[in-house]
Amino acid sequence: MVEQTKVKVGKVLLVDDDKTLLDVLRYNLEKENYDVVTASDGAEALELARAENPDLIILDVMLPGLDGLEVCRILRKETTVPIVMLTAKGEEVDRVVGLELGADDYVTKPFSVRELLARVRATLRRSQLKQHPSSTPSANDEGDESLVIEAGEFRVDVLRHAISRKGEHLQLSPKEFELLAFLIRNQGKVFVRETLVEKIWGYDYEGTARTIDVHIRSLRTKIERDPARPEHLITIHGFGYKFEA
Repeated sequence: MVEQTKVKVGKVLLVDDDKTLLDVLRYNLEKENYDVVTASDGAEALELARAENPDLIILDVMLPGLDGLEVCRILRKETTVPIVMLTAKGEEVDRVVGLELGADDYVTKPFSVRELLARVRATLRRSQLKQHPSSTPSANDEGDESLVIEAGEFRVDVLRHAISRKGEHLQLSPKEFELLAFLIRNQGKVFVRETLVEKIWGYDYEGTARTIDVHIRSLRTKIERDPARPEHLITIHGFGYKFEA
């Protein structure tokens, strides 16, 4: 009887300087049929990310040499590959900064392997859905799903994954793009944080609503004349946010 070769479900770059943890996570990811590449420092992580073209990166914040936040910052200028950050317990600042730099999710140490695997599956699923959207745009009750959306000074090109203001391209992380595009598409409508988390990160995202506050703050620095007195990304106190052109 010929043994069937299992098809790999995706390539993961796993980055951590703790060899024991690295070995444990690699073993469990390979059991789930992921192709796994490992790195133990930031410089090696950058080299492998560029050479191996992974489908997802699991990236520890605390690394020798270049730390994980710097690696994330550099990679976000080069690729939209999903990044899941590993942060130390209680280090909220690392999680906030990581999200601002474009990380897609984070897992706080200590964590269970089952939790990490669930995050990996959810993040890859969301990434694949974005790469292979329905070829026929349609309208729904949350706004126009057109491929080009214009609102005042802003223009969203869905296919090119780009937003411009007065013809000038905005440098946005993948999640910033998704959040701003969603709000522009639904301009004038107010959304609670929890709804925005579900729409942008997915219903199975296990982070907190503070994620939205972090991304709104970052977006305001990029699109508002005065981020302290926003004209476009408006806070509705006690409720959530809306976009006004």
